This record gives sequence, structure tokens and C-alpha cells, in this order.
Amino acid sequence: MPSMPSNKSDRRDATVPNDPSPAWRRRCATALIWYLRLVGAFNLVGALSYPLRERVNAHNNGNYYTPFLVTSGYVSAAFAIFFAVMLARKKRAGWIATMILLGGYSVLVIWSMYYPEYRDHLFNWLSLAITLSLLVLAVLSRREFYAKGDPANPRTALIVVGSGALWAVLLGVTLVPITNSLKGVSLIDSVTYTVGRIITLAPDSDFPLVHVPVWVDLFINLSALVMVLAVVYVLFRAPRGREMLHEEEEAKLRELLDKHGARDSLGYFALRRDKSVIFSPSGKAAVTYRVTGGVSLASADPIGDPEAWPGAIEQWLAEARSHAWVPGVVGASEEGGTVYSRFGFDALELGDEAVVEVDEFTLDGRAMRVIRQAYNRVKRAGYTTRIRRHEDIPSEEMDQLLRQADRWRDGETERGFSMALGRLGDDADGRCVMVECLDGEGRMRALLSFVPWGEEGLSLDLMRRDRESENGLVEFMVIDLLQRSKDAIAAKAGQGQKKKGKGRPNAADEAEQPAQEAVVEGDAPIVVRRVSLNFAMFRSVFERGSRLGAGPVLRLWRAVLVFFSRWWQIESLYRANAKFRPIWEPRFVLFEKSSMVPRIGLAYARAEGFLEVPSASALFGRRHQRALTSAEQPHKAVDAQEKVEV
Repeated sequence: MPSMPSNKSDRRDATVPNDPSPAWRRRCATALIWYLRLVGAFNLVGALSYPLRERVNAHNNGNYYTPFLVTSGYVSAAFAIFFAVMLARKKRAGWIATMILLGGYSVLVIWSMYYPEYRDHLFNWLSLAITLSLLVLAVLSRREFYAKGDPANPRTALIVVGSGALWAVLLGVTLVPITNSLKGVSLIDSVTYTVGRIITLAPDSDFPLVHVPVWVDLFINLSALVMVLAVVYVLFRAPRGREMLHEEEEAKLRELLDKHGARDSLGYFALRRDKSVIFSPSGKAAVTYRVTGGVSLASADPIGDPEAWPGAIEQWLAEARSHAWVPGVVGASEEGGTVYSRFGFDALELGDEAVVEVDEFTLDGRAMRVIRQAYNRVKRAGYTTRIRRHEDIPSEEMDQLLRQADRWRDGETERGFSMALGRLGDDADGRCVMVECLDGEGRMRALLSFVPWGEEGLSLDLMRRDRESENGLVEFMVIDLLQRSKDAIAAKAGQGQKKKGKGRPNAADEAEQPAQEAVVEGDAPIVVRRVSLNFAMFRSVFERGSRLGAGPVLRLWRAVLVFFSRWWQIESLYRANAKFRPIWEPRFVLFEKSSMVPRIGLAYARAEGFLEVPSASALFGRRHQRALTSAEQPHKAVDAQEKVEV
């Protein structure tokens, strides 16, 4: 989907509160960032190149001062690169740390100029000029660095730096006496040598009593590098966000869904309680999102009145930029993507959603022969379905359904974010629809749960089945739901015609009435006109790649997806949906810059549960207290073993 033209500088100014951001200030910030990038690269090359490292060390240890952060060492390279990254992300904490280091180094160089041995060297004046120029650039561009940090970061960074420094010193004190080829090294000499190696790759001449192998120096310096990386990451990491939907916010979202929920089949999934929400100034629209790995990941289209969508998007973007979060959207429809494109977002097609129109669905025809035979086979085996609203299921039966869903779950990993509700049996979700499949002996062997899609639509949320049951149960349940819905619509239309007519119904109407009531077999009739099934990722690749005349690139891409489908059910989802001959509705992932796509992809994989990042409590053997049962985090996907026999 092409992006609409937009002025990105104007959009940026509008989303940063009270910040006109003149061009000269942006240039000052850019110059400072590029200096740090170049210095980081220079220090890294110097750490790897012995001649260059020796020349820089000769300057630093003689009557010379190199410019800011130029020391040819791994630690200084890490400092420069990380400061450049943090400043590029507009981190206020990064600017403060840079100012402290720049100011301290400037004072040191100025103080040294009072001594003739330093003042007489032109190189020192050049170094001072460069350092002071950087300080001026940092002061002039201070308002460019507005992104907030997590208040807990400094405390955590102090803990990391303390424990990391202690570990590095203990490592050096242990290795230096063991590997030292000279006699008489003391504990103080070992500590001094270790600290020197942590700070820089100083020459051996500075420590006449210590002569250790090169690998010891490298090991100590790399240990210090790891410590620095950990400290800088903890100090400048973005806030994680609330990741919690409050009761008042959920109530407001439900009001918006009552008015506009029919627009998007994924709208009801905005009620996941591990998402955050931000409303437009008018309160008529909202964007739901989760902050994962420094990415503010919005799901599907905004909720509410489309006229108010831009206001909600502006608020979401302003919050993301105030915390230096990367904004991204997954699962957006074409309508939502068009609105997002006005704010400078580009789009990539993520896949297609399968939507079945009940009025148009039929089992007749040669194209439906396979699924018709499968349906009849399961029906002959004695299986039946029961369709009810969640609110009509007694609590004892719902508890049993939860236990069964938990027992049938495929694996221990809980998945779901953009197309899964994340809970089952909650009292607030009474309008959801449960489809149960019973065998000939009345035992439940599979279940489907659908969330509302407006007044007359359903969107698939959860599917589970007993692996020892008949294959094709999911298809059987979906077809039964579609046929019963079609009959319920016909019955409703027939009743409307009779109300308009005059006199008593004729004999044909009376003969037709029992068949209409038998549609639900004792269940309350549920009128559904459209059903959203699974999401088929990269569907167009499978469809076009198998056609005659497909190009080599498309065929290669299809072959790669078929290979990975052995583990991730990519192709099986497409084929499971295609059997119903649905309407394919494209869904998109939206991003501002192509360089952001990998981060958004990783955040999406983590949000959906495909990538698990262990927390600190998990590493120390402690488990998080869970607000949801293990059956409450479904993934909108067909089990790999759920196939139709041909």
C-alpha cells in the first residue's frame, strides 16, 4: 500500500510538545552524534591495530591530550558508540552523561594548559578546541534530547556497575598472580594493573612488576567491556510502559466498541488487559499498544470513530517520542493503514485474514467436495455441536471447559497479542460465543471460542481439540456454526415476512416452522452474518508462487516459507482457511523507517510469544505471579495436527 505524501519535519514538530526544533539545533545534535560514531569506530580500530594503539597511547602518556574519548580501547569505543546511539534516540539521560564527561574532560585539558610542557604543544590546543566545540554543540542542542528514561534506571545501573567492577577486579587479582612471569607482585600491584587494563589498553612499561600473557589483558578488558555495555543499557533503557488496562479504560473501550465495533474484526482484542491505551483528545477514539523492547507496538486499527483516529494516533506518537520508543503497528487493515500513512508510516503486507460471509457460504459444488466429504464423515461418526454465549454457560461447565482447554493446549508457550483475547471464561466477556463438539457418547472433544465483531459478526479467538479424536473436528464445528447461522438468518427473515402478512399463516409456513426451531437444537439462536477465521501469514506468496509463470524470486520465497512451515504452520494455516473459500482481507505491519523493521519484528515476535526473553526473576528461579490461567493465552492458529482427511 503506497504511503501518502507527508512532511516528516512538520509531523515531527507536531508530535514533540512545545518544541519548534529549528534546523540549526538539529544540525548541532547531528554533528555531536556523528563525532561520537566516528570516535567509536576509531577506538575500535585502534584496539585491534597494535601500531595505531601504540601511537595513541604515546600521546596520552606523554605531554599530549587526545580529543574527547579518543583512547583506542574497547571500553572507550563502547562508551562512544552507546552515547551516539542514546543521543540518536533523543535520550535526556544520554545527553546529561555526555555533558558530565565533556565538562570534566574540558576542565582537565584547560587545567593542564597552566603548565608549559602542555601549553607549548599545538596538538593540545587542537584537542582543547575540538573538546570545547563539542561542549558548545551539546549545550546548543540540549532541547533536542527530550526522551524520558525509567526512574529506576540509575539505581539499577549503580548495582550493575558495582557488581561488574567487583567481578572484573576479582578476575584480574586472580589471574595476574597466577600468570605473571615476574616475582614479587603484590596485591596492590595486581589491583592497579587490573584497573589500568579496565580503563585502557595501556603499555606494559607502566607496570614493571607485571608481565602476563596477552590473553589475560584481553580477557580483563573484554570483561570490563561487558560491564560497560550492561551499565549503559540499564542506564538508558526506555521505560517499559504500564502494560495494564484499567477498569475505567476498559469501560470506555467497550463503549467505543458498542458504537464502532463492527468496523474491525480485531477490535475486541483491544480489551486484552496486558495492553495500554491512549485516547484522542475528544475521547471518541483510542489506540491500544504494548511497549516491548523499546518498541511501542500498536495492534490493529484504532478503536472508535474514524474521524477521531488522527487525534488518537497523534497522542500515541507523542508519547512514544517522549520516551524514545520506536512506533510500530501490526495487523492494521487497509483503512487503518491509510490513516496511519498520513503520519509518515509505510506498510508491508503481513498476510490475509479469512472472512466468511454466511449468506454466501455453501457446501454445494465441486470446489467444496473435499470439505463436504470431511464434514459428512465426522457427522456420520456421531459428532454434534453445541453453540452458546459464554454468559449462558453455567459456572461449573465453564470451569470444566477451562480445564479441558488447558489440557489440550499445544505446548507450554502462551501466545497471543493482536488476534487473541488472552482470557477465557471472564465474566466481562459474556457475549463471546462458545462452540463445543461432542462425540457420540456426549463427551466434549473440541471447542472454539469467538469474540464479538459488532452485533452480527464473530472473530475466532481460541481453538482446542483432543488429539485422540477424529481429524477434521475444527472444520466440522466451523461449518456447523456457519450453517446454523444461515438457517437462523432465514428463520428470522421468515418471521419478519409473517409479521408483515395478514391473517393466519398458511400450511406451508406451519410445515416449515419445526425445521426453523430445530436449527439450534435447544440453544438460543445466534444470528451471525460474517465470521473471521484464522490469519494466514504471507498468503499471497503461497497462492501466487504456485501459479504457472511465477518468477524465480517468488518461487524461492515460497520454497523458504514451505521449509519453515514444518515448525511454524505457515502453509497449513493458509490451506486450512482456503477450504472455506473466504474473502481475503489484507493486514499490514506499519513502520516509519525501513531500519525500524527488524526491531518491530522482534517486538512483535516477543509480544505474540514466539520469542521468550528470560526475566531476572526467572533467571534466579522465581516465577511471576500470573493473573491469567494457562488456558487463557490462546493463539489464533490451527494446530499442526488438525488436518482434513481427503
